[in-house]
Amino acid sequence: MTTAHNTTSPQYPFTAVVGMDDLRLALLLNAVSPAVGGVLVRGEKGTAKSTAVRALSALMPAVDVVGGCRFACAPTAPDPGCPDGPHGTGPVEHRPTRMVELPVGASEDRLVGALDIERALSEGVKAFEPGLLADAHRGILYVDEVNLLHDHLVDLLLDAAAMGASYVEREGVSVRHAARFLLVGTMNPEEGELRPQLLDRFGLTVEVAASREPDQRVEVVRRRLAYDADPAGFAARWAGDEDELRGRIAEARELLPRVTLGDRALRQIAATCAAFEVDGMRADIVMARTATALAAWAGRTDVAEEDVRQAALLALPHRRRRNPFDAPGLDEDKLDETLEEFRGTDEDPAPGTDGDDDPDPDGPDGGGPGGGDGPEGGHPPREGGPEEAPLPPETGLPHQQDGEAAPTPQAPEQPEPEPRPQGGAAGEKPAVGATEPFRTRRLDVPGLGEGADGRRSRARTAHGRTTGARRPRGALGKLHLAATVQAAAPHQKARGRRGTGLVVRRDDLREAVREGREGNLVLFVVDASGSMAARKRMSAVKGAVLSLLLDAYQRRDKIGMITFRGSGADLALPPTSSVEAGAARLEQLPTGGRTPLSEGLLKAHEVLRIERMRDPSRRALLVVVTDGRATGAPGAGRAAGGPLARASRAARLLAADGTAAVVVDCEAGPVRLGLAGELARDLQGTAITLDELRADSVSALVRTVQGTRTTHGNRKAA
Repeated sequence: MTTAHNTTSPQYPFTAVVGMDDLRLALLLNAVSPAVGGVLVRGEKGTAKSTAVRALSALMPAVDVVGGCRFACAPTAPDPGCPDGPHGTGPVEHRPTRMVELPVGASEDRLVGALDIERALSEGVKAFEPGLLADAHRGILYVDEVNLLHDHLVDLLLDAAAMGASYVEREGVSVRHAARFLLVGTMNPEEGELRPQLLDRFGLTVEVAASREPDQRVEVVRRRLAYDADPAGFAARWAGDEDELRGRIAEARELLPRVTLGDRALRQIAATCAAFEVDGMRADIVMARTATALAAWAGRTDVAEEDVRQAALLALPHRRRRNPFDAPGLDEDKLDETLEEFRGTDEDPAPGTDGDDDPDPDGPDGGGPGGGDGPEGGHPPREGGPEEAPLPPETGLPHQQDGEAAPTPQAPEQPEPEPRPQGGAAGEKPAVGATEPFRTRRLDVPGLGEGADGRRSRARTAHGRTTGARRPRGALGKLHLAATVQAAAPHQKARGRRGTGLVVRRDDLREAVREGREGNLVLFVVDASGSMAARKRMSAVKGAVLSLLLDAYQRRDKIGMITFRGSGADLALPPTSSVEAGAARLEQLPTGGRTPLSEGLLKAHEVLRIERMRDPSRRALLVVVTDGRATGAPGAGRAAGGPLARASRAARLLAADGTAAVVVDCEAGPVRLGLAGELARDLQGTAITLDELRADSVSALVRTVQGTRTTHGNRKAA
């Protein structure tokens, strides 16, 4: 089923969307110049992200396609490799631009198309049913919750976006068709981040948030209720504004080829990308295309500095992130300084002058790039576009302050602060920064799972190496050719085979059984008690947990975090795909007080029990970060009812459920009690030190939870 929107109710009008100037501008720039490369919309739930994106399709100019072509070939330049070709001089169909939605849970065949292997083997024909990529050719491909898209679909999207074509391969039989589309995605950052490769494929990004102005919120509700009550009448009231905006898009498209991108603007673009240390050259190209589209949208034939500035605010925030913990956004002061430094003319400076002198008498007083920090507001005035433009290019992103949404993981190690004499919990010490994260060793869950595709533990997946064959369960997945031929061969005589063709029946088909890797639920249980704060270890401990969080992000895991200190344990982070949230909770974690280890383990048991009911196929890996000490209620040490005895019982409870566990031993100093190792034995897991956690540790060996369980079993047998 194609998901192009041909519904009975009119679409919510684009011009009726209240506020969100950046989002509307970014979408309109892509309508003017699809070469900009699409838009990624980040924001909290309920902010009309999807409404605005879906409304864009009604503003896009109609396209001419070859009549009867399922792949939307252009009559003037049809795809020479089109599966429905070659195209002659047939009828031309004039149709609206399609917007195709890719569901998060779509199958691979639904995205790229399905090839009838049975007919291909028996008849030698390419019977191909197009997928969503074919439907979206020369249109819009919209992915809601794009950050939740499965990795194998992301890989296919990356291939199509890079090559402008889609390839379907099935055991030596291949089909290729053109697939050039405008990629638009929406996401809620709380649910996790995008893979860097896909993130870079979006030309622009915008952050949206619900307005805090009561009048604007009232207008949003008023318009939505009016639309729900009478969609057709509401759309009719906005029809004039829609036609006007549609006409302006057409005018900007016509003007676009005549827009000049001068050397000055190009130097500013290159300098800005270099100043913000973005990777590769795609950012420069996207900025150039965006600045050109901004000039055309403003009705100008030359690119001004304001166009370059706005292009940077739209094209760079998602490209300057060095790791998933960095907050998106751009330092506007740094941006303005860079643009000012490379401000000049499109001609060479006159002899006897240098670029450090401000040629503008109305410019900053005593400022300038070579004179240190100037006064605020000292930048010379910029050239402006038409004042009547409803979406001024000056509109910036909602937040631009670095570090506002998530902490940087590279904070230097800090000395342990002294306990506060008064206020707060007893013995509580303020949070300390984490040491620089490092690459960790991979820790696996034993056995063979069947969870969501990922990069941690072994699992039966739709992708990976082939380990066997089986009869298809439902629609045929990956064909196992040898097993299919072997199943069909004994019946050829009975089926009256003639010639060289193989007579294949549906019952003969076998699909490949593949083994790959899955993503797990990694639940961290972090000791934040006073014993961990001793000897200034907490910075190193936070650095280790931050490193494990980064590893979980790269392996496509869900994460959760429990902390224990004082008198109990708290679920600091419910299981989520957002490692940013985990890093933020970790950064704010104070230390001090007693060590209720048993409460932390029991809390983990409760969380894992609930998660098994929610997602039975996702296996869990428990990571306990502690020195193994336990203090608390009456009773001493390992005595019955003592804190160590209670912790041991809680650990055996987790082991009885089959929970895979790793204990990161944080004990330091010349005298060590080995309590973390005892805890690992009770958990039937393994204990590793902070040094052994590093992938490049000299003493590190290849060790997984499966291997260490075997080791513990041998020790017990001995």
